[in-house]
Amino acid sequence: MGVRRWRTAGGALLRVLVVWSVSTLTMLALAGILPDFELQSPGGDSATRTAITAALGAGAFGLLSALVWPLVVRALLLVPALVLGLLVFFLNGSLLLIALWLIPDGRGAADPETAVVVAAVMSAVASATSTALAVRDDNAYRRRLSRLADRRRRRRGERIAGSAPPGTVFLQLDGVGHAVLLRAVEDGLMPTVARWTEESHRLIRWRTDWSSQTGASQLGILHGSNHDVPGFRWYEKDTGRIMVSNRPASAAELQRRAVARTRDAGLLGPDGASRGNLFSGGADQLALVLSVAARRGRANRSRAGYFAYFSDPANAVRTALSFVAEVAREIGQSVRSRLRGDEPRVGRGGLYPFIRAFATVVERDVVVAAVIGDMLAGRTAVYADLVAYDEVAHHSGPHSRDAAHVLERIDRAVALIAKVAEHAPRTYRIVLLSDHGQSPGETFEGAYGLTLKDLVRAGCGLPVPRRAGRTRSGAEARDAVRDALRSALHRPVGDDDPDELPTGGSDPVVLASGNLGLVSFPGVPGRLSREQIDRRHPALLRTLANHPGIGFLLVRSERHGSVVLGRDGAELPLGTLDGSGPLAVFGPGAADVVRRTDSFPHVADIMVNSMYDPGSGRVHAFEEQIGSHGGLGGEQSYPFLLFPRAFSEPVVDDEELAGAERVHEVLRRWLVESLGDAHAPQVPLGGTENPRPPDGTGEAFPVAGGTGQE
Repeated sequence: MGVRRWRTAGGALLRVLVVWSVSTLTMLALAGILPDFELQSPGGDSATRTAITAALGAGAFGLLSALVWPLVVRALLLVPALVLGLLVFFLNGSLLLIALWLIPDGRGAADPETAVVVAAVMSAVASATSTALAVRDDNAYRRRLSRLADRRRRRRGERIAGSAPPGTVFLQLDGVGHAVLLRAVEDGLMPTVARWTEESHRLIRWRTDWSSQTGASQLGILHGSNHDVPGFRWYEKDTGRIMVSNRPASAAELQRRAVARTRDAGLLGPDGASRGNLFSGGADQLALVLSVAARRGRANRSRAGYFAYFSDPANAVRTALSFVAEVAREIGQSVRSRLRGDEPRVGRGGLYPFIRAFATVVERDVVVAAVIGDMLAGRTAVYADLVAYDEVAHHSGPHSRDAAHVLERIDRAVALIAKVAEHAPRTYRIVLLSDHGQSPGETFEGAYGLTLKDLVRAGCGLPVPRRAGRTRSGAEARDAVRDALRSALHRPVGDDDPDELPTGGSDPVVLASGNLGLVSFPGVPGRLSREQIDRRHPALLRTLANHPGIGFLLVRSERHGSVVLGRDGAELPLGTLDGSGPLAVFGPGAADVVRRTDSFPHVADIMVNSMYDPGSGRVHAFEEQIGSHGGLGGEQSYPFLLFPRAFSEPVVDDEELAGAERVHEVLRRWLVESLGDAHAPQVPLGGTENPRPPDGTGEAFPVAGGTGQE
């Protein structure tokens, strides 16, 4: 222990000396460049004397910054960001003038304008140097956060009894499938997870619902119900709006519906914390939680996560430098991928490098720091989502080298959290889980030259872009429309069937959720039947069902109830479906999840699932993603659950853990095992845990003129 303390102290002293030396060299360089900045007496000094003057000035400036900065940040937290930025420059310049004034014999001098420039450059260089030295020193970062948490606890008078029951931390590794995690462990990318699987944890896989995406899975896990969530995006005819799971107003409405259905606020309870999630889970402590992001004013506690993190300059510099490095890394990886001719490939330009950097750096750093703070504060239950892998895998592929590098960094974050748990005021059990996996494959548009929306419009006889009309799929759809119209016009119409001839109506709303497509006709109330669709658009269902990029369709039939349609005229009633026919390739349980989704009030008129090749694991996303999830097919439907062996088994014998709602039941049971019945999350309905969307422009996205956006 003594040797470790001396080593730690020696490392800290070395970092101080390095930063001081770099600051001194920076001050000397600026004195040589800027005419109004001097470090010598009027008669001139030797090089040694000038260097000593620079060292004294740099040391005084650094000491003043360290002593004054925390007090200033605390005083200026309520100042608008732009004004605060200007004040920081002014303050730094003032501190530099004071530092120069403290140099003996008056050898340092600068104009006020020059002082601002010199102070800004020196602060940036010093921060960059200290952060570069400590950016990989997770122990230093952990000790800093521990000290801050101890101060907060003492200030608030919080005490955690030594005999307190164990707390639980749930870390969601967004998009990391069971198979991907196994490969990462075998390849040595995740040594922390590998050690846990060998020594203390058990790893199993679970199966998602048909909608294999975060909105459905996390709503079910945190709130116990994902009823009526047919996709990531869907159109609701009764309100004329498009719901999008990752929009604040939609997330708030989904949480409200789940709470109303279960009569329970969620998994985490009043002493819980929700970090980086779509939904609150009933927690009182929130940071970066989307379902409350639409709230205005003091009611929005979620945004406080950003301010609490970035109010510490060390955090801000550490994250800012990592952000810039991640943008550069993405640009480099994208260029190399293009030069190698990697296929499949999607565009990664525009704002994407910055979006990726936010997901892999900013969100990760804020969430990890919040989780560490929660443990050091002794919270009973914490649920946090790390989205880095999911974002990168969408654009680089779930099995790519880019995604593998992200998994390595996620493992380091998990190791840091586990290390902090050793210093927490109570014991913590850490559970790793994912909400879905990802399946690789070329996009639908990349494979066939047109989008699902183009194909639907062509099948309806509506205009399509010229590029789509030239494709083979577009030409076949047009031919099918002509044949259907010719057949309909020559068929006699009965007096009692006035709607038999094709009619127009509003344009269809076509929405994509990974490799799941949802087609709705807003001009007709209620869910259209197969017979109604055939009368209005005789070629549409045949065009979709026979397309090689589509696996199956789900529609409602007036004669047979809901049916699954496949290629070559395959039609199977849903009530008797047993996983054969078009669903056979999608594996066990496919019929059950399709049957459940069919019961949702807002299921689309036509549900479209892409093809799936079990040999390669490929699907075709209806979005610009070469790693996708949202429907059935392959690894996307099989996330993982890694839990301490101290917990009871999730399921008995060889039973499959199926559905996010079942996962919620398992996690709640584990909390009861850790905390006891008296400590289990049992939050009554009402209050702040039943959020409603803001008035006015709030609830989701209205469809103007009956036409939705893809």
